[in-house]
Amino acid sequence: MSTQLRERAGELAAVLWREHTVYRDRAGGVVIRGEHVERWISLAPAGGRDEVLLRAGRILDGGTTAPARSEVIMPLSASTAELAAACRRLLADTAADAAPRTAHPADGRRPGRDRKPARRQRKHERRQQRRQRHTSLRSWMVLACVAAVVAYYLSSVGLI
Repeated sequence: MSTQLRERAGELAAVLWREHTVYRDRAGGVVIRGEHVERWISLAPAGGRDEVLLRAGRILDGGTTAPARSEVIMPLSASTAELAAACRRLLADTAADAAPRTAHPADGRRPGRDRKPARRQRKHERRQQRRQRHTSLRSWMVLACVAAVVAYYLSSVGLI
């Protein structure tokens, strides 16, 4: 069953997204990640012998996956096109759940327009923080311990 899931997931991923990552999860299912669309799809064995549980969800800013927003059980013997259609419905439900509730913000801008600049700004701020950091206290403690060990060795040999 797991080999069949892996093969079907590879076929399904090629149909759904050009850029994707397919991997096995801890529960024995297979996950297809589309980083560019910030969505994931999971194929897992369902209760029946020839059934597969399809689940879809979002990928959060840090790369972690949000819990599944929607799920459906399909026969594994279904064609790739049928599975892709079911996945597209799940992804559409996921996108609808994640969409902002107001059609137009109060300031008249289109929703979602300021999302990428804010992400770029956060990335720039993190890069600046990394540049401003100097050697941490932990690093100094490690260096002091190494120096102490070297001094102890030299004194035990009689060089100091």
